[in-house]
Amino acid sequence: MLEKISVDDAVRSLRPDFAALLMTAEGLANAPSDSESTDWLRIAGDGAARAEDHPHVAAWQEAYRGFGAKPKRTRPSVDALLRRAEALPAINRVVDAYNAISVEYVLPVGGEDLDGYLGPARLVRAVGDEVFDTVAGGESVVEHPEPGEVVWRDDEGVTCRRWNWRQCTRTRITESTKNALFIFERLEPYSLETLREAAGELAVRLRTITPEVRIETRLIGPGAE
Repeated sequence: MLEKISVDDAVRSLRPDFAALLMTAEGLANAPSDSESTDWLRIAGDGAARAEDHPHVAAWQEAYRGFGAKPKRTRPSVDALLRRAEALPAINRVVDAYNAISVEYVLPVGGEDLDGYLGPARLVRAVGDEVFDTVAGGESVVEHPEPGEVVWRDDEGVTCRRWNWRQCTRTRITESTKNALFIFERLEPYSLETLREAAGELAVRLRTITPEVRIETRLIGPGAE
């Protein structure tokens, strides 16, 4: 699975400094949020950086402008989370774990249900006719990305719009998720060492949730072996 995930050359040309650390976690036993996972959120929120002060948030805002998005209207995921740090929502144990890591490490972290995928994940610039299933006004709707927008997609359609802004409903992690993909996304000046540290800490928490979980990782981009 991991070896088939790719970043298109059109995205690499836009941001040559982009690196993604990919992690699969198989055999998860997810569950509703509990005191431990809400503590992860609380501790992350208590120590959260100010979004407007952090160079990694600024780098992501610049990347959004690079493909025509307005980062104050549709914020990069880590920017949006940091601005909600005082009241991070509890979703379920696995989502709480990776949202807390995202805030603690000032790093976009996406979580996807692997069993919802059709074909491998790849980061591309959209044509504009791709399918993106989401919810608006409490109703299920289908949207389409803007031409040139950076999106994660599979064979079925877009799994996350505007790089890391909003994921589709089809691949979101729920309490019944057994196999997950996590995507840690980095731009300079964020260090690869800190990127790997964040992934390692999420692995620790996933093993707290499910001791027998099977974890594999792969780095894509600058610094990959």
